Amino acid sequence: MNDSSWGAPPQAGYWGPSDQGPVQGAAPAGPAYDAPEAQHTRPMPIVPDGPAVPRYGDDQDDDRGAARLSGPLFRDETPRAHTHGNAPQNPEPMHDAPQPAPRPQKKSAGRDLGAAIGVGIGLGAVIVASLFVYKAVFVGVVAVAVVVGLWELTKRLDERKGIRAPLVPLAVGGAAMVVAGYVRGAEGAWVAMALTALAVLVWRMTEPPEGYLKDVTAGVFAAFYVPFLATFVAMMLTADDGPARVLTFLLLTVVSDTGAYAVGWRFGKTKLAPRISPGKTREGLLGAVSFAMVAGALCMQFLIDDGTWWQGLLLGLAVAASATLGDLGESMIKRDLGIKDMGTLLPGHGGIMDRLDSLLPTAPVVWLLLVLFVGSG
Repeated sequence: MNDSSWGAPPQAGYWGPSDQGPVQGAAPAGPAYDAPEAQHTRPMPIVPDGPAVPRYGDDQDDDRGAARLSGPLFRDETPRAHTHGNAPQNPEPMHDAPQPAPRPQKKSAGRDLGAAIGVGIGLGAVIVASLFVYKAVFVGVVAVAVVVGLWELTKRLDERKGIRAPLVPLAVGGAAMVVAGYVRGAEGAWVAMALTALAVLVWRMTEPPEGYLKDVTAGVFAAFYVPFLATFVAMMLTADDGPARVLTFLLLTVVSDTGAYAVGWRFGKTKLAPRISPGKTREGLLGAVSFAMVAGALCMQFLIDDGTWWQGLLLGLAVAASATLGDLGESMIKRDLGIKDMGTLLPGHGGIMDRLDSLLPTAPVVWLLLVLFVGSG
């Protein structure tokens, strides 16, 4: 009820003279209200029990000749439709009636797990086969993944931000960067990176100058983010136990992601970085660290020449940290672009870049720690 409706001025004709006295519900006024000697008004007749008497303000006439109200009596009351009989035709719902309890919703992974597992097994088979059959084939697989990743990244930048990073010099320079890292090591990778950045600057000069700075900046960023970081995988392969080092790198990254997903999905409650990636939890991070450290100890003890289990513990801890940061970095890019996935090439996974997000920043970390622990041999 709105209290402001009390004390509203009467409408025209509401208190007109009548032999029936004032209208029921109207406030008395004049001498009859103030003076005790005022003449008495006719007593109100007693209304017997029966059908409900229509209220003033309903859309019908008073059978005593009183003026009709033009609207509802109170501001928060809407006029009711005229009904016949005692039972209303459209009764209002009872707000205090007990409501059925909602069904508890099961947690969902958010993706097609069957497709994700199938694609993951297929990719793993291709990688392992190329890794242990012929090293050059694996370098080619890395180069193809780099080119596809650059295509996805530049396409999303163009679609969402209007940033046109030149793809041709990036793709050619990216593939050459991976090969140079395998053939010439870190020195070759740095030279190829510099030449790729220079090619991006020159290639963009063939178009109008509007947006030149943002386009070449995005191009240099893409060259560093995708192919340059991927060259550390190729450099791992040059060691005598290169396939075992690359396999350790892949296993630890996959185990870290799996531990974070499994523990976070089952026990995750505390958000890790809600503004960047709302699905990640601190419990999931602990799962990633635990799984990666155990896997690291096993891999260093049984796969890497001259490796020990305690080195694997440190390696697993570093991989869990770098993989999580890489995943958050990719999430930051996608949130800025306003997209969920970088592509749709891999069912259940998204695009190539959605699988490289944790691998790319982890590659230089694993390469450096393995060189420190057991040498570059």
